[in-house]
Amino acid sequence: LFAPPFDKTPRDPGYIKSYPPGVRENGGQYTHGSLWLPMAFARLGDGDKASALLQMMSPVEHARTPADVAHYKVEPYAVAADVYALAGKIGQGGWTWYTGSAGWMYRIWIEEVLGFKLAGDRLSIDPVISSQWPGFSLRYRYRETDYEIVIENPQRICRGVASIRLDGRLLRGESIKLIDDRARHTLIIQMGLRVSKKSVES
Repeated sequence: LFAPPFDKTPRDPGYIKSYPPGVRENGGQYTHGSLWLPMAFARLGDGDKASALLQMMSPVEHARTPADVAHYKVEPYAVAADVYALAGKIGQGGWTWYTGSAGWMYRIWIEEVLGFKLAGDRLSIDPVISSQWPGFSLRYRYRETDYEIVIENPQRICRGVASIRLDGRLLRGESIKLIDDRARHTLIIQMGLRVSKKSVES
């Protein structure tokens, strides 16, 4: 969070100085705050930087080999609150299971990158993904109703919605009204030039 970290300064910045340089907020990767950077890139429409940063902070990336797992020291399936930059401990994980970082990482992937946002019974999807992604798919259960959602990215762009089809019917706008009819619905979103932001009833 700080570079360089607080160490021998005569001024007292508070409790942060009690951590050794390179630990937690005092110069380490403080994940909670660091996650706001990929969120900012996503909101700017830069899916390449947003997804690359999120991937870099993923615990999975610290656990590709048994040696990586041994070095990381913490669970490779849980988001760490911090990653040390302290000499001799560089790359080791800090607190897990007790951090808001996990919730932030989840929300940024789902809401900012995949662009999946709910507001009551309305769903909007405005992806900001890596230009390397050909698309993605997900399933969403709305009460007793299943929605199969497919995002296609034939132009390999980071952001932009060209068309939305619900059960084969072309919609105008970027949001749909979810219906709980216990049927199975298919929502296909093709990325490309953006459509109007008006929402339409589905």
